[in-house]
Amino acid sequence: MTPHGVLVKSTYGLGILLITLSYFIFSSHDAVIKLLVESVTVWQILFFRSVTVVCCCLFIGGRGLARHAATSNIVKPMALRSLFLISAWLSYYTAAKSLQLGELTTLYFAAPVVAMLLAGPMLKEHVTLLRWIAVIVGFVGVIIASNPVGLTISLPVYLALQAACLWAFSTVLLRRTALHETSLVQMTITNFFFILLTAGMLIFEWRDVDLATTAMLFGVGLLGGLAQYAYFEGMRRAPVSVLAPFEYTALIWAFVLGFLIWGDVPAANVTVGALLIGAAGLLIIFGERFGRKIQTRESTENQLP
Repeated sequence: MTPHGVLVKSTYGLGILLITLSYFIFSSHDAVIKLLVESVTVWQILFFRSVTVVCCCLFIGGRGLARHAATSNIVKPMALRSLFLISAWLSYYTAAKSLQLGELTTLYFAAPVVAMLLAGPMLKEHVTLLRWIAVIVGFVGVIIASNPVGLTISLPVYLALQAACLWAFSTVLLRRTALHETSLVQMTITNFFFILLTAGMLIFEWRDVDLATTAMLFGVGLLGGLAQYAYFEGMRRAPVSVLAPFEYTALIWAFVLGFLIWGDVPAANVTVGALLIGAAGLLIIFGERFGRKIQTRESTENQLP
């Protein structure tokens, strides 16, 4: 294998590992949010999380990071991405009030499919047949695990699909900026805009919190910061079409944490769905490895006299 092939292999592998880790941390982060929403508003959670992430970034990067972030060329695309994310969350949480968890999960996990559709025209990625098979297998796994029954077209359904499309578009935008700036700069800019977008709503949506709740809010910030860093770093190392199927692992982590924290016992369909999601990930891992071996072999043969 050529040095370039070894580098690509290790880079893609690390990207997959980081993305999978990020979705595990995001699932833990969501589990804490599920506990918090009983006593505080979503706007408070997003505000405190963003403040915590920005403070941690500035502590690590120092004043130089703030100057770099303020003058970076990615400020405008990251501002646009922040608007997409806020809109996605508002659509998602609004839909969550009317849809069952299985319906909501299935609709929202259309995002990896949309991301694959956008990766070609927006990022000029070559999306192989194997990657399409993997994302479709994973989506079938989500449908089986979530078991949506009697789903009909309605405003909440539209909002959930809208959230999926907005999330997918923000993912593709992140890939476009991830190669041009460090993760700390991207996190600082993104969360600064989140602070601006959520601060005004606190006037209308504020609820008093005790010391324990405050600690949980900052804990969500720490988890969110770690998840974002792993996510941003993963996006720097592999194409969207490679990483998209691994978003489905968030569903597996959600069921695992649900069992550990709330004692929710997964049904048989959840196990089958989880196996399909795992199979989608393995298709990508071994398929990319096999594809690179074929490319290396062909390159070597072409170099022979």
